Amino acid sequence: MLVLGIETTCDETAAAVIARAPDGSGKILSNIVWSQVEEHARFGGVVPEIAARAHVDLLDGIIDRAMTEAGIDFAQLDGVAAAAGPGLIGGVIVGLTTAKAIAMVHDTPLVAVNHLEAHALTPRLTDALEFPYCLFLASGGHTQIVAVTGVGQYVRLGTTVDDAIGEAFDKVAKMLGLPYPGGPQVERAAANGDAARFAFPRPLQGRPDANFSLSGLKTAVRNEASRLAEITPQDVNDLCASFQAAVLDSTADRLSVGLKLFREQFGAPRALVAAGGVAANQAIRGALHDVGRKAGTQLIMPPPALCTDNGAMIAWAGAERLALGMTDTMEAQPRARWLLDANATAPAGYGKTRAGF
Repeated sequence: MLVLGIETTCDETAAAVIARAPDGSGKILSNIVWSQVEEHARFGGVVPEIAARAHVDLLDGIIDRAMTEAGIDFAQLDGVAAAAGPGLIGGVIVGLTTAKAIAMVHDTPLVAVNHLEAHALTPRLTDALEFPYCLFLASGGHTQIVAVTGVGQYVRLGTTVDDAIGEAFDKVAKMLGLPYPGGPQVERAAANGDAARFAFPRPLQGRPDANFSLSGLKTAVRNEASRLAEITPQDVNDLCASFQAAVLDSTADRLSVGLKLFREQFGAPRALVAAGGVAANQAIRGALHDVGRKAGTQLIMPPPALCTDNGAMIAWAGAERLALGMTDTMEAQPRARWLLDANATAPAGYGKTRAGF
């Protein structure tokens, strides 16, 4: 089964071709990603209109490169998959509309993929992982712990009630004057800092639920920074190191609870999986290894290039759904918001926060 995947939900324009064998194994034939970081850097963050226009300009060429590198033509495709959300709606429209055009012209099945499901299913491509497993999904827009029990079968065990982890990293970077994208800059600065200098809180630590909160921690960084008469480069390093240490401790605690909830509901997971751009942070990867070891659970993390947004994960999710006969019509709608667990409800008191969608 040959599937073309298209990813345009944020600031990466990506396309890939994967092959899925009858035994369920997969192979990446091409995976082309164009980052728009330079276009957004001077604004200190992603500008949705600029991102959408860049997708329009770039996507046809990216798809052509992916098909050429894979050595196939459109007539050989068994399916076309595109991320239909959640994401910046302008970009989502560009990718989904392009996939519909290809599917219509070549009479090929269309799969409208949930971007979060693509992250969730990636370890089945990279590690042939069987269900069920526990997913830690952490990116600039999402922080969730999810039980993955089958294709299209997800139970959210925990979620952020305010900022996502990646978002908190980016905001801390901005308040400390570090360039965009902020996450890698904070990680780099933290490597040269004293994590014990500032005593930041560990949000929700010890709570019986598996939810996250980063807003208060982010404010604590701002408050400490404001108390310094003049922030030196070493101050920035120490603030970043102390902030990252707090995130690591909080994440380890929340994941330990999430794994406990998983076992209570589904039995032992086959693995703890980390996915999303934040999983490319080496300090966080190290902390996750400790969590898995203490829990006696195998830790699986896709290569960093497959943790961040890419077309291969979209193509693979499309192939997984196609193998089960799950396709979409030309009426498939782009979505800015799209829950991975359709039955998820917000924790009590957080219905009007990010936890509610």
